[in-house]
Amino acid sequence: MRGEVDPQPEMFSYVDLESRIPKQHPIRKIRRIVDKALPALECAFNRMYSERGRPSIPPEQLIRALLLQIFFTIRSERQLMERIDYDLLFRWFVGLGMDDPVWDHSVFSKNRDRLMAYDVDELLFESIKQQAAAKKLLSRDHFSVDGTLIEACASLKSFRPKDRDDDSDAENFHGQKRRNDTHESTTDPDSRLFRKGFGKEAKLNYMGHIVTENRNGFVVGTTVTEAGTRQEWSAALEMLAQQPDRSGRTVGADKGYDVGAFVTKCRDLGFTAHVAAKKRYSRIDGRTTHHAGYAISQRKRKRVEEPFGWMKNYGLLRKLRHRGRDNVSWLFRLTATAYNITRLQGLAT
Repeated sequence: MRGEVDPQPEMFSYVDLESRIPKQHPIRKIRRIVDKALPALECAFNRMYSERGRPSIPPEQLIRALLLQIFFTIRSERQLMERIDYDLLFRWFVGLGMDDPVWDHSVFSKNRDRLMAYDVDELLFESIKQQAAAKKLLSRDHFSVDGTLIEACASLKSFRPKDRDDDSDAENFHGQKRRNDTHESTTDPDSRLFRKGFGKEAKLNYMGHIVTENRNGFVVGTTVTEAGTRQEWSAALEMLAQQPDRSGRTVGADKGYDVGAFVTKCRDLGFTAHVAAKKRYSRIDGRTTHHAGYAISQRKRKRVEEPFGWMKNYGLLRKLRHRGRDNVSWLFRLTATAYNITRLQGLAT
């Protein structure tokens, strides 16, 4: 018998959100990982808010919503609020009930900026790392480093001479020499003009750097610098110096790191530099390359590209939406944290 459509909608729903999420859905494991990490941020949350005044958006819900934006590649806060409003899975993950109102996108952005003014990103990043370490998923001895260009939220027309206030240079800059020491972006002064290689176009960029451990490819260190070749070496050394001091540590990297400024200082930090050797004027020799560990490091170091690919394709980092190095660094670390969460939910039992 043919069923009939009832034009009268139900007035009440007696099924809760928890029962509507499939038991085997991967978002359940991600929610447990995030909930386990949030207590480590409690002290930071207490510093952020006053004891008096009107209650704001709970910071725990802010973080869950920001992670959803990364996991599901949602381009703007306006679209995120719309998705949370009608998607029951989003409501469940954030912690909203069926009848709870969704925040205005401008209110959400203002509260997000409050989070960005504190070290919440670093605390969450470390808390997720501790969960992975507790399950013995991290290597403490073998690492890989690399950097990638991140296109800034600024156009080339905003790249103008530092000593001029008029807009004439922005109208037609063909044939003019535009350099970082004489020009800067009026939209994002922290960005730098940089080209990836010969024959490539120059763009306003930042440079994001990560350190990954070689066992399962977790990101264990992040930083953002101005775009430049030397910044890769100095940023990598800064992140390696923050790793626990142990004997027998190695670090793999590509040929761009086969320079004295990196290899020598790696040895000073207690690392053996397993960088890809240049054909000429290499800073490493047979004493390093003949070891079996060198071949393993060279094979493992290619996995450092996987976080970059995920962060750009899914984490909205191919073209930035924020301006200023501090904001970009905060977002870069949060996106690396989201990547680690996806790795952890896939590996943890």
